[in-house]
Amino acid sequence: QVQLVESGGGLVQAGGSLRLSCAASGRTFRPYAMGWFRQAPGKEREFVAGIRWSGGSTDYADSVKGRFTISRDNAKNTMYLRMNSLKPEDTAVYYCAADGVYGTIRRENWDYWGQGTQVTVSS
Repeated sequence: QVQLVESGGGLVQAGGSLRLSCAASGRTFRPYAMGWFRQAPGKEREFVAGIRWSGGSTDYADSVKGRFTISRDNAKNTMYLRMNSLKPEDTAVYYCAADGVYGTIRRENWDYWGQGTQVTVSS
């Protein structure tokens, strides 16, 4: 069993910054990748960023490239998402996720999910 718990969401003004954290638990936790997805009201869930657990290669959605930075601390089983230059369009529930499928950082159908944390960006 893998449990993922997000934290760090909140209300931020446009142009501000926020850092999300995701703590993973489970003795057998050894994913291929961890990452972040988000879902805005009335929209489909979308991939935001992913990182390989070993090696650390990353992938970002075009909409956040250059503004968001994903990182992880393997020893702490913790992943982070630093969000800069936030826009109202970034408002969404952000979900931490982990994927056990090896070979590529997928953009859908990940294996494990957190409960989500709300990020609201005001204008």
